[in-house]
Amino acid sequence: MTHRIAILGASGYTGAELIRLIATHPGMEIVALSADRKAGMEMAEVFPFLRHLDLPRLVKIEDIDFSGIDLCFCALPHATTQQVIAGLPRGLKIVDLSADFRLRDPAAYEKWYGQPHAAIEVQKEAVYGLTEFYREEIRAARLVAGTGCNAATGQYAIRPLIEAGVIDLDNIVIDLKAGVSGAGRSLKENLLHAELSGGTHSYSAGGKHRHLGEFDQEFSKIAGRPVQVQFTPHLMPFNRGILATVYLRGAAQDIHAALASRYAAEPFLRVLPFGALPSTRDIAGSNFCHIGVIGDRIPGRAVVVAVLDNLCKGSSGQAIQNANLMLGAEETAGLMLAPVFP
Repeated sequence: MTHRIAILGASGYTGAELIRLIATHPGMEIVALSADRKAGMEMAEVFPFLRHLDLPRLVKIEDIDFSGIDLCFCALPHATTQQVIAGLPRGLKIVDLSADFRLRDPAAYEKWYGQPHAAIEVQKEAVYGLTEFYREEIRAARLVAGTGCNAATGQYAIRPLIEAGVIDLDNIVIDLKAGVSGAGRSLKENLLHAELSGGTHSYSAGGKHRHLGEFDQEFSKIAGRPVQVQFTPHLMPFNRGILATVYLRGAAQDIHAALASRYAAEPFLRVLPFGALPSTRDIAGSNFCHIGVIGDRIPGRAVVVAVLDNLCKGSSGQAIQNANLMLGAEETAGLMLAPVFP
């Protein structure tokens, strides 16, 4: 069976990544693409790397007929998606890639995003989109809220350890390096090649990054008590990828065993042999996440390193993985592409 798909916000990086992946999906057909400033253009003009595909012309959202569409991906900017989704047909399945429905508590959303939530009733039905931990809820969902790419990376490294009770919950430090595509496609002075290449910098340090809202929500839910982590992201001069180095108190062998056991049957999660650490070059362009564990010279401490592609497993690949479940398709459909190397 072929499902008819719409992508809203197709002129951004995550929209283009959705198209790239769906192009080889055995059960999805793209029938509508929207953009705002680029409405009326062909995708080949916006993204020449997609010129070999027969794709519909970009249009405004209001010009799309949703009556024959099975599922809609929303790859729109944060804070604009709420009202758009609230206005879509009630029977339409939706996977949202923005931050607008990730936080269950409207007060938490207002705290981290600086404005009241504009679609609280819709928020109540949203399922958090970390596939490996919400699989059954996602199957039955109408609306799935994709995770933040940084938040996904950190959670893959830490969630099983909280579940297994093998780490000190009051001593979790996440040092994260992120590729520049995670900042989106809009023009920004600090993302100019002359100002970004050849160096790196931390941002939203000191507990200010919005993805902390997801860490607080998810880790506290698992633990049954408040859990707060230290988290500092860094912007790196490469295009794709996230590498999270997580510093923990706990027995390294127990930490490795907990991760290996939890992910043994997961198609996209790979736990390396103890003592081996992954690189972002191992997962570029793929829906895989690789995790490594080593012990520290200080007894009772360990380091976990997790890597994934921010545009794929951290966003668009995750979205398709969730959509597969929502549509009753094979979860891995369209997503088993090998990483790109070199």
